[in-house]
Amino acid sequence: MTHSSGLDISPANSADVPLILSLINELAEYEKLRHESVATEASIHKALFGPTPRAEAVIARFDGEAVGFALFFHNFSTFLGKPGLYLEDLFVRPQFRRRGLARKMLATLASECVEGGYTRLSWAVLDWNTNAIALYDAVGGRPQTEWITYRVSGPELSALAESRESRES
Repeated sequence: MTHSSGLDISPANSADVPLILSLINELAEYEKLRHESVATEASIHKALFGPTPRAEAVIARFDGEAVGFALFFHNFSTFLGKPGLYLEDLFVRPQFRRRGLARKMLATLASECVEGGYTRLSWAVLDWNTNAIALYDAVGGRPQTEWITYRVSGPELSALAESRESRES
């Protein structure tokens, strides 16, 4: 994918699963959400390399040392009738920040979009992460302030699923 002056950004392979989980947990720690990170090597392996992969990842290595990752999946714009990529997580280990690595991972994903005929690269960022926001602004990202992100999970997700049964009878 991307190779320049000691930097290599390449698609993850199944041998990278322990590394990916470690990077996910480092990201969770950085975001003060480690208590929410319950992913396992088995769940990551299934999601990325199982019979029906649901996501993909790239690993950034600097002089052979793993320094970060980006995990993403395909989405779809009904209005445009074309796919895009959704960047779920991008993380660079703290000691390797400020070297342009995150920007190069974003550029790698943007290239995949352009080459695949995808319409957009989308992501979310925590409102307190000013360094990431500055990068995203600098690369031409624009906040989608007209949209409110919703999520249903845990017991509420189960209750919503169960409500389907009661309405069908």
